[in-house]
Amino acid sequence: MKNIAILGSTGSIGQQTLDVIRANPNKFRVVALSAGNNRELLARQAAEFAPSLVTSLPESPLPVAIHPDADLVVCAIVGNAGLEPTIAAINAGKPVALANKETLVCAGERIMALAREKGVDILPIDSEHYAVSECLRGRSPQEVSKIILTASGGALFGKSRSELENVTPADALAHPNWRMGAKITVDSATLMNKALEVIEAHHLFDVPFDKIEVVIHRESIIHSMVEFTDGSIIAHLAMPDMRLPIHAALAHPEKAGNSPAQIPRINFAELGKLTFYPPDRSTFECLQLGIDAGKKGGKFPEIMNNANEEAVALFLAGELKFLDIPRYIREKLNENGF
Repeated sequence: MKNIAILGSTGSIGQQTLDVIRANPNKFRVVALSAGNNRELLARQAAEFAPSLVTSLPESPLPVAIHPDADLVVCAIVGNAGLEPTIAAINAGKPVALANKETLVCAGERIMALAREKGVDILPIDSEHYAVSECLRGRSPQEVSKIILTASGGALFGKSRSELENVTPADALAHPNWRMGAKITVDSATLMNKALEVIEAHHLFDVPFDKIEVVIHRESIIHSMVEFTDGSIIAHLAMPDMRLPIHAALAHPEKAGNSPAQIPRINFAELGKLTFYPPDRSTFECLQLGIDAGKKGGKFPEIMNNANEEAVALFLAGELKFLDIPRYIREKLNENGF
């Protein structure tokens, strides 16, 4: 039985983590929960899973992150708020299942160095990074030619700049494949999500930026690929369901074994085809802008990430146009000497 502490239990990843635990009651037990302002859902979760500690919005999540009984901490808090509890968990010697992209984007070198120092694993819950780790299983770093991260293209794939002029939040949130929170869904539409994942991959797998490629794959069946020096490519395929990488992270270092029965399986005959396209970097400027900030390093990934959070919040509030998101980020970067 593995004891699990969850930061952000009422969000999309948090709820799906509890789905996996619910389906595997003999393998996983919830010992602590922390969530934001959805206190009604948090109360229901607490009643069902009976953790020994529950914290909500007015309270610090740090006691959950360092809970003495926790064997694994799931960090599913959105945004910069996930950084401090992740560091606290690592300092307490807790392996972290990380769904918070911003932690590695803003402090990747620090986080990975601290994890090495404390001897704990950082387990990516991102489907793309989980897929890469599966493709790399049993292979040496010297064999890797490049990592290929797939992107769905989000709700606005194929739109021209003129078509994006009047995009509404509802338009950007209509993701074709994934059930996610609002912020990450907008990031998917701008392609900033993939820029963040490129930076994550750089830190997680210690691969230079020029060996990380992005390709649009609308079906979200291939979650990532790795090309090796002999020219061969290993791809990781599964239906788009976050419970698969969550289950793998919870079970680590053991193989997850049987996934929850409700996770669908691929039917290739019904699927018919898999398609691939180059990303439109000139229309969806956030992809290259985010990668450039990651390459430049120093203070710029954090500035870029913070500006993106601000811009997405303004867009969702109807105070910023969709095409103004990259302009807002670039202005913040330029103000700081980018």
